[in-house]
Amino acid sequence: MPEKARTTREVTREYFDRMMLEMRLMDSVVPRTTLELYGKTFETPVMTAALSHLGTFHPELPSGMVQYAMGAQKSGAVHWIGMGSDQEFEAVTATGARTIRIIKPYAREEKIFEMIRCAERCGALAVGMDIDHMFDLKGDPDVCMGEPMAVKSSKEIQRYVESTKLPFLVKGVLSVQDAEKCMAVGAQGIVVSNHGGRLNGTLPPLAVLPAIAAAVAGKIPIFVDCGVCSGMDAYKALALGATAVSVGGHLIPYLKKGGEEAVAARIRQMTEELKGVMAYTGVGSLQEFDASVIHVL
Repeated sequence: MPEKARTTREVTREYFDRMMLEMRLMDSVVPRTTLELYGKTFETPVMTAALSHLGTFHPELPSGMVQYAMGAQKSGAVHWIGMGSDQEFEAVTATGARTIRIIKPYAREEKIFEMIRCAERCGALAVGMDIDHMFDLKGDPDVCMGEPMAVKSSKEIQRYVESTKLPFLVKGVLSVQDAEKCMAVGAQGIVVSNHGGRLNGTLPPLAVLPAIAAAVAGKIPIFVDCGVCSGMDAYKALALGATAVSVGGHLIPYLKKGGEEAVAARIRQMTEELKGVMAYTGVGSLQEFDASVIHVL
């Protein structure tokens, strides 16, 4: 019987685990994990991820999106949110969490612009679009939670970028080509992501991250999600060129068990894990990472 093919999610996890680190202790210092982003200061580069509809997928969490945001706020982390109503977004930002809103590529253009305006009114940290939801897995425009999506051109993305004074990000970048196109249309950040393995056979984000980081050359922030579940995972992404990382599915069990306090505690713990790895590899701040510390076995 042929061996079952590994899923993209499994390959992504294995890629993280194949990376091993040198230790560099001579002349090392106690590290700082402070993140400067879009004019704000945060305690950690470990962020939440742009989850959506927690109450729908997890009925035991009717106020899960708000609790999730509170966990980020209490841990000094950037918060992200995905698909949801303006009312939910208002409730999330009312927690004080500095939030980045990711908008789906809706077919209804007016909905996109309304959501951008809401993000502005609520004091969002940034706003962006989730381009890896343009298609379903059959190659047709996607339908998500009953909402039709549309295929968006670079010119359309540029129109969204130019419609707001907020930093506009593009989520779902998994190639140098798309990263360069995002910069060309004025995007002020990208999320390197395979959307949790949505399409089997796609690369782990960290496999393409170094090439994307080289192309971006520090001009805009690079965020990474998919499979990050420890401070060590965060370190590997940061060392390869990420500005910060997002943690989503890993936090849901904590949210279910202990609400926002458990989410905040886990983010703090991951930050401590990250700080420990930084100390053992001679990295004093988020500006001092060196990819040569990583060896892939």
